[in-house]
Amino acid sequence: MPLYKTLTPNSQTTVKIWKIEESYDQLINGLELKPESLDRVLGMKSELHQRGFLSVRHLLNAFGYTDHDLFYDANGKPHLKDGKHISITHSFTFSGVIISDTEVGIDIERQRQKIAVIAKKFVAYEFEYLDKEASDYINKLTVIWGIKESLYKLFATPGMLFREHFLVIPFSIIDAQTVCWIDYKGLKKRYTANYLEFEGFTCAYVIE
Repeated sequence: MPLYKTLTPNSQTTVKIWKIEESYDQLINGLELKPESLDRVLGMKSELHQRGFLSVRHLLNAFGYTDHDLFYDANGKPHLKDGKHISITHSFTFSGVIISDTEVGIDIERQRQKIAVIAKKFVAYEFEYLDKEASDYINKLTVIWGIKESLYKLFATPGMLFREHFLVIPFSIIDAQTVCWIDYKGLKKRYTANYLEFEGFTCAYVIE
């Protein structure tokens, strides 16, 4: 069971991260999946996606839940039957789950140079403080993407756009925390975002 990391940002919130080292067969063995979840995983063309999906179910078990406790609403947002708030992510060889008494969002991303190519699609205000020549430019872009993805997951509202409706104030990678905002159709909300780096990946999460 490669539970890679457990974080407790506050007394109501826990983050668990899984390093996906097992094969598909190892991961599915012993898991109790709902019929629709089994159909979903069997229908995935990529074994990497299958393993990500299954590792999330192992993380649920680590929290004391099962696949049967999880359901999704019409916008694709996950929920737990006991009313706790949950957000889910997986990227290549890592997956993560955050569970809290309040609304949350989480994202894990691999740090890759190609994020610079698409930066204009999700960065606007942030370009005012980003230095494209800095050694941490890719790392900072990855943090910004992760925070905005986390905000999007928290709200799960169709029409919200990363570039236009979310912003992240200046930060240093070493801070591991910054402030972010949602500005959408008259709604203005301030959040604290947390982030960490490990093995070429970035995890960001936002707690309401």
